[in-house]
Amino acid sequence: MPQVAERHETYAADFEAFRETPAFGPEWLGTARSSAFARFIAGGFPTTRDEEWKFTNVAAIAATPFRRIGAAEGFSRADLEPFLFTDASRLLAVVINGRFSARLSSLDSLPAGVTISGMAEAMTDQPPLEGPSLKSAHPFVLLNTAFCEGGVFVHIEPKAVVTEPIHVLFISAPGADPGLVAPRLFVVAGEQSQSSIVENYAGVGDAPVLTTAVTEFLLGPGAMMDHVKVQRETAEAFHMASTFVHLHRASTFTSQAITFGGRIARNDITATLAGDGAECTLNGLYVADGETLVDTHTTIDHAMPHCPSHEVYKGILAGRAKAVFNGKIIVRPDAQKTDAKQTNKALLLSDEASINTKPQLEIFADDVKCTHGAAIGQLDADQLFYLRARGIGLQDARNMLIHAFASDVLNGIKHDAVRERLEQVLVEKLHLPV
Repeated sequence: MPQVAERHETYAADFEAFRETPAFGPEWLGTARSSAFARFIAGGFPTTRDEEWKFTNVAAIAATPFRRIGAAEGFSRADLEPFLFTDASRLLAVVINGRFSARLSSLDSLPAGVTISGMAEAMTDQPPLEGPSLKSAHPFVLLNTAFCEGGVFVHIEPKAVVTEPIHVLFISAPGADPGLVAPRLFVVAGEQSQSSIVENYAGVGDAPVLTTAVTEFLLGPGAMMDHVKVQRETAEAFHMASTFVHLHRASTFTSQAITFGGRIARNDITATLAGDGAECTLNGLYVADGETLVDTHTTIDHAMPHCPSHEVYKGILAGRAKAVFNGKIIVRPDAQKTDAKQTNKALLLSDEASINTKPQLEIFADDVKCTHGAAIGQLDADQLFYLRARGIGLQDARNMLIHAFASDVLNGIKHDAVRERLEQVLVEKLHLPV
């Protein structure tokens, strides 16, 4: 306990110093920050005694003196190239250490109906829209609200059709000491608009970094949003992300979340289907080795009738990697005619890899169709034998089967440049000792 208290004193000192800077923001924002930080201090970091954190021990985070990182200088466009997606990065917003960089972004020729700006600029006088994150009691969301210095605000006007993906690149560069980064992304899609977002997290350097990412999507009636999240931070990164999606009538949200990096990577995703006929798809793929822990908690809240949802999460674990999947589907009393499907599968490539999976259904309506399933296993020995009998080496045969396992999620990425690059990263990640 003294160690945790000491870490809180470190955060408190940084917060008081932050309060004296212009980045602390206007009065309404300062009030929200102070309230969030007070709630964080009162609750502290979660422990394994908390049901939602039963299998995810964040003691290493609590014991590390993460400090608020200053602005990173000296980055050039060439430094960003390893994290871009060639022709899928024309509409590019760049955030370095939680601060929007207009210099490194490519936003000079935005399509009609699209506004992209730094979050600080968008919140000068009042919040662009008050999302659920400001009401959340999640400890890492509270930490983000307290220390967020920028991020990106994206607004798609009603009926706008944006054919190119909007690429938002978040880079963490902590320097020599452990650093705290608090990036934020807020996306508003107007009525009957069509657009796509690539949310990309990467890291440089060897020092530990705590990334408290918060993303919010607000979809108007009939809006269609295609979302890809890529997380490939360094092996010393703690990526604690929360995503909130609010869907109005007849809107459609499709997400593919790809996790490749981090010491601990946690994704809390909450989608609320708040309008009749809204549709949500949450798919994900995570690849982990070494001592990595990947934790995914999803909640799809069916609040209105005639709303379908689909969810497929797959994991590939090697070494002593661990994973957690907790997928919750809630069907409210008014949400008749709900059709919800959830699947979780994990492929264990070593005897020491493990996963804890917990699908949940909370159904309060009687005219619904809800299914869920979970499967955990190793590579099929018969399939490996079949490929090797045809002259394919063990490593290549193994990788072919793993790629086929992952293809359900990767094939859902619509943009060729993004999908092809992530397939390359997957292949690089798969060359592990047999």
